[in-house]
Amino acid sequence: MDSKASTASGTAPGRFGKLLIRMFMKQVRVTDVETVAESFRLVTLESPQFKGVAWSPGQKVQIAMGSAFVARTFTPIEWDAVAGRTRILGYMHGQGPGNDWLQYLHVGDACDVFGPRASLDVSHLMSMPVVFGDETSIGLLCALAGQYPLRRARFLLEVNEAATAAKVLARMGIDEVELFERAPGDMHLADIETRLPALVALGDTFLLTGKASSIQRLGRRIKALGASGPRLLSKPYWALGRQGLD
Repeated sequence: MDSKASTASGTAPGRFGKLLIRMFMKQVRVTDVETVAESFRLVTLESPQFKGVAWSPGQKVQIAMGSAFVARTFTPIEWDAVAGRTRILGYMHGQGPGNDWLQYLHVGDACDVFGPRASLDVSHLMSMPVVFGDETSIGLLCALAGQYPLRRARFLLEVNEAATAAKVLARMGIDEVELFERAPGDMHLADIETRLPALVALGDTFLLTGKASSIQRLGRRIKALGASGPRLLSKPYWALGRQGLD
């Protein structure tokens, strides 16, 4: 990792870390950075090592934060295996190396990327699932919308500010999203739960992402309504009190 990337992440890799990076990670350049809205940055990454790489929506990449042992996970929006290019939508919430990396990132910076590799396997889905998530899930929504462009989407997102989330979704060309602003005591989740019986009755598959505790609560409700097994997939992206949840 060059000096720019090391400065952005706040640390420089040691000798063993450098060896691991050379062995397992792809060396990548940042070719575009767009501030889509407050706390959201759309980042384009390019590398010759991305060319010819197979990718499917739901997979993840892990970006080293100055060390092979400290990485943050992102969901690619798209993957151009001919040009060797991908894009991620980063959301800055809380503190930590991932936030610092996004905040101080510039065009021309170098970074080291592991992946893409398995995270959410949606390859077997025949249609767009009902997706629950939050700000950290918007990249996944974009990837799924690209896979199922003709399917009616059903997205339910819990967010801090509906106006900000709506701006980001509009920029990314995503519609059919229901936004639920977070409320004290997670009271907004009760509003989401009222939407579930009708969706379960339709026979849809559910994909729960984002905050771990919200996934647990809604997952229990969906199972109680009779949808389980292959109809219920989940992937927590973060949890209160934990950093770097993969």
